[in-house]
Amino acid sequence: MSSRPIPLSYVILAAIGERGASTPDLVDMLARGHMFWTSSPSQIYAEPKRLLALGWISSEKQPGKTRSRTVYRLTPEGREALRAWLRAPAGFPKLQHEASVRLFAGDMIDDEDILASLQKLRADVEEMSAVVATNIARAPSLPHRTRYMLLQQDLGRRLVQAHAEWLDAVERELAPGRHGTSP
Repeated sequence: MSSRPIPLSYVILAAIGERGASTPDLVDMLARGHMFWTSSPSQIYAEPKRLLALGWISSEKQPGKTRSRTVYRLTPEGREALRAWLRAPAGFPKLQHEASVRLFAGDMIDDEDILASLQKLRADVEEMSAVVATNIARAPSLPHRTRYMLLQQDLGRRLVQAHAEWLDAVERELAPGRHGTSP
């Protein structure tokens, strides 16, 4: 493992924040925010080792429900690294949008097959809408971040809504018997 930071390094630092977090806490936070950042639990479990090697976090054992747990806290160097990253310009997100690519190559299969391939996205949009609603409801439980979480979840709500509207338009355009051009 490289001792250089990667983008996930900063996501983990942000999740640890001023209050600290254990690895299960980090996995839980990133799972709730998977619309904004996707990493496997194994990546999340491995990343604190890199951050410890960089001197950006410290660790301490604390009693847990069934066994002790390791809680990570930002060091002054980690706090400064996170703040420098937070101040850097953020560009448009890099997307890996399978549904869009499937539609792009739609001339390769029948419209009915395209529509069938998009049904998982439809279900995911409905699930993500519920996740966003849950995150909005939970925001007051983190008073130091409520304002920022609500703004972030507003983006999530808008992304979900945009996907739902896009799917509606695709389904209308590709409906059986319709042979038009783009909306």
